[in-house]
Amino acid sequence: MVRIYRFTGVRPDRCAAPAIAAVPYDVVTADEARAVIAKNPQTFLHVSRPDAELPDLAPNDVRVYQRARENFNALLADGRMKKDTVPAMYLYRVCHDGETFLGLCCCLDVDDYRNNSIRRHEQTRYDKEEDRTRHIEAVGAHNGPVVLLYYNQGILSFIESLISGPVVPDAEVISETGILHQIFRITDRTVLDRLEAHFSSVPSLYIADGHHRAKAALNVVERRIAAGKPAEGEVTRFMGVLFAHDQVKIHGYSRLLTDIGAYTFDSFIHRLEDSFDVRNYGPVDGNGFNIPPRVLHPEKFHVFHMYLEGDWYECTRPLNACEPPLEALDVAILQKQVLEPMLGITDPRGDPRLQYLGGARPVSDLEKLVDHGTYRVAFAMQPVRVETVLSIADANGVMPPKSTWFEPKLLSGLVVHTFE
Repeated sequence: MVRIYRFTGVRPDRCAAPAIAAVPYDVVTADEARAVIAKNPQTFLHVSRPDAELPDLAPNDVRVYQRARENFNALLADGRMKKDTVPAMYLYRVCHDGETFLGLCCCLDVDDYRNNSIRRHEQTRYDKEEDRTRHIEAVGAHNGPVVLLYYNQGILSFIESLISGPVVPDAEVISETGILHQIFRITDRTVLDRLEAHFSSVPSLYIADGHHRAKAALNVVERRIAAGKPAEGEVTRFMGVLFAHDQVKIHGYSRLLTDIGAYTFDSFIHRLEDSFDVRNYGPVDGNGFNIPPRVLHPEKFHVFHMYLEGDWYECTRPLNACEPPLEALDVAILQKQVLEPMLGITDPRGDPRLQYLGGARPVSDLEKLVDHGTYRVAFAMQPVRVETVLSIADANGVMPPKSTWFEPKLLSGLVVHTFE
């Protein structure tokens, strides 16, 4: 059974929230973060992406993490962010295009992550895991929430009832893309007790977004123990936002490669045709987040789309009914049939030739990255069903890194959990 905890969050007030709230650290490049900082000097990216302020330093330079701590302390010192006076939980509501997502922001125990009560379905990348570990240690806080799912057994109805009337949010932000983000602070002890009781009967939570943040939280604790330092209380907990499993959406997660090895364009296509039916797709909707399959009965095929030398190609392969769920994933097929045997990418967690782009970015972003020469080829993947992800996690299966892009994406800086 999982344990959830109330905590005294650090938050901006209503007036400061729109300027401080920022996109998650991992959905923007350093250049993109730098542009946001130049436009909005108050953005929380000063804390979550300090490397954008120090372009002459390596991203993992100790001075980068020190800058994150300095910037966070500055927010506290001038009163733009303040720590709540009593423990609370927080409701996080996202509204966009007629859809509403309602999550519960609370703290979770690293021991539940360690014993697999908090389940994961993806591998972490070593560099990103180390980056977040050092960032959390330096700042003394978990400033980006881990997004988790729970099987909805009526819990959501109770959570919804807490703000069913004309409740004024404690913070409200409308993003540049028109998405409404609202925070509601819950301090009533009776309500908090009931929330804890509801989740005490939930056997497992499932990480949807934030695998690196969760693993980094555990790393911080284990490194303290190894160094003979105290590791108890708030440092043993990390901040999460819990959503009902049937209230989220998934996009695919694209792959980008810096090269195609020793292959020429023609030889690469011919080699792909040994394992896939490869057809020129034609023009795509660059504003879309997904490329619709054109093969008949796509549910019977593995499908991914490849952008190479200015054209999109649809690559398909019939499903094998005997394949276990993990091995039947499109990303697993791409890894086993293309990345590993053709290009020698045996470590998708650490190979520098392989990078990822989240599924809520328009297809045109992939085209630009290839057309401008930053990458040689892009692979756009189809989304995975939520139930498939949870079943793999229940079976202790581990999907390849960056297999899923969950929505909603939550902003950073609206609630921060400190442990120092």
